[in-house]
Amino acid sequence: MLNETFFEKLKEKIQPYFEEAGSHDFSHTQRVYNLAVEIGKKEKADLDIIKAAAFLHDIARLKEDNKECECHAEEGGKIAEKILAEMNFSYDKIENVVHSIKVHRYSKKLNAETKEAKILQDADRLDALGAITIARIFAYGGKKNRKIHNPELKPQEYKHNSESASSFIHFYEKILKIKPDTFNTKEARKIAKGRYKFVEEYVDRFLKEWDGKL
Repeated sequence: MLNETFFEKLKEKIQPYFEEAGSHDFSHTQRVYNLAVEIGKKEKADLDIIKAAAFLHDIARLKEDNKECECHAEEGGKIAEKILAEMNFSYDKIENVVHSIKVHRYSKKLNAETKEAKILQDADRLDALGAITIARIFAYGGKKNRKIHNPELKPQEYKHNSESASSFIHFYEKILKIKPDTFNTKEARKIAKGRYKFVEEYVDRFLKEWDGKL
């Protein structure tokens, strides 16, 4: 297993690839990393692969936001492969890291074929549930200058690169569809239950306050 110095160097090396603030700044990556490592320990996964994939999973997100690539997961796998090769990461493990990154994206609904890829999917999706995702949704909505809520809107099908018409409707179009039983690992399902319940309670209270009932 690689020592922490390697991953500290990797963390430092990739900072320029991320936006300074926003729903996909490096703090999101750090949270996914922390979750993936904890789940990985309990699932007895390869932590070198978990750590590398978690740190690198959104490395092309800014490129996608800037319209420089179509899919940050696909492009991110290519960038990750190059970076890890330059840092002399185990050649035998790079393929798994790249696969994990390419299939992590929720909206593309791709199949994770390794334990580590399943864990990365779970960790990334867990950050789309709970208190922090509420902050992320409204921060992103402010950045896009979209309405907080429009009661006349009806939820649309959420697809790859979809943009919700209001911040609040995004809960119905995506977040509330990330149900605990859709996660790959036992530990992620356990964490997801609490986070999902929190979001459900928030959505219910939001609507009641919007209508002046609370």
